[in-house]
Amino acid sequence: MTYQEKLPDLGELRLVPVDPAADAALLHGWVTQPWARFWGMGEHTEAEVREVYTFLDGLATHHAYLITLDGAPVGLFQTYRPEADPVGERYPVRPGDVGMHLLLAPGRQLPGLTSAVGPALARYLFNDPTRQRIVVEPDVRNERALRRLEREGFTFAAEIDMPDKRAQLAFLTRDRFEADHPA
Repeated sequence: MTYQEKLPDLGELRLVPVDPAADAALLHGWVTQPWARFWGMGEHTEAEVREVYTFLDGLATHHAYLITLDGAPVGLFQTYRPEADPVGERYPVRPGDVGMHLLLAPGRQLPGLTSAVGPALARYLFNDPTRQRIVVEPDVRNERALRRLEREGFTFAAEIDMPDKRAQLAFLTRDRFEADHPA
């Protein structure tokens, strides 16, 4: 386990590193669903999903975690160093930038889960004092994600062309997060 936090009225959130062999079937079941179309793996086989996460597991710059709530998997969380990712070629990366991707599975959605998970993940990322800004680049068509990011205090920057999508670049600074979520 990498991180845990008690979410009031929801349970114990934990981040557990993805085990590509053990988690491939679960992840495949999520990323190939229509609701996960913006994840970009809709046509992947289970073996291809396992290969992707085996590759990520071998990188020092990218990490994948299962998000569990009281032991039950509810989502997938990925972090990356922007300077080691295609997004880093599309904006001026600053020291302290950290990128993230989030996929919440709809199977066990509880009222308030989405609004509680975002701040918990930001707290995890900002636990490292060197991290000053969270970077995201959702597909510009992903209106739900864009609305959620706006509610969570992200500032939208330019639209950028990524290899597989037109993306909305957005940032959440440590100062903004701490102002919105005092300890």
